[in-house]
Amino acid sequence: MIAVQLTLYCLLFTGMVRYAVRGGAIDGLFFYSKAVQERAFEIGLITPEKMKKKRKIFMTQFYIVMLVALVLIIGVWNHVADFKTAYLQALLFLEVMNIYDGVVIDNIWVGCSRFWQLPGCEDIPYVQTWLQALKKRSFLAIVWVLGAAIVAAIISGVMTLVG
Repeated sequence: MIAVQLTLYCLLFTGMVRYAVRGGAIDGLFFYSKAVQERAFEIGLITPEKMKKKRKIFMTQFYIVMLVALVLIIGVWNHVADFKTAYLQALLFLEVMNIYDGVVIDNIWVGCSRFWQLPGCEDIPYVQTWLQALKKRSFLAIVWVLGAAIVAAIISGVMTLVG
């Protein structure tokens, strides 16, 4: 059952990324490196202010949707109420999402699809090298240790109130 839930969670993640770029890759410029962002500003594809606004709106929606989904999967679907079990499941989901993002989203989808290429920025690498991805994902793995504790506290608190 956990494998199905992890798959659904990663599909939701993919859907959220696709939602971020529903008007084209430029809508997700905040996902790109600073070099690509600066070139996009320089050639007039978007303004820094507009990109920051899009990032703020999307990231708020993203964190809410992904958190609510995680709470529903672990707390409601899996009937978990205790902190330890909620923590371990949240950590699993967040770490799988981290790896999925680095491998499937960043290096396969973005790296192999022309959709993500921005006109006028073709000469700038927009996909991280595997070493850059490993460094970023290693840092995020540590961040998710704390993130899982926050999720577990929410789940155990909500389930105690409901339950």
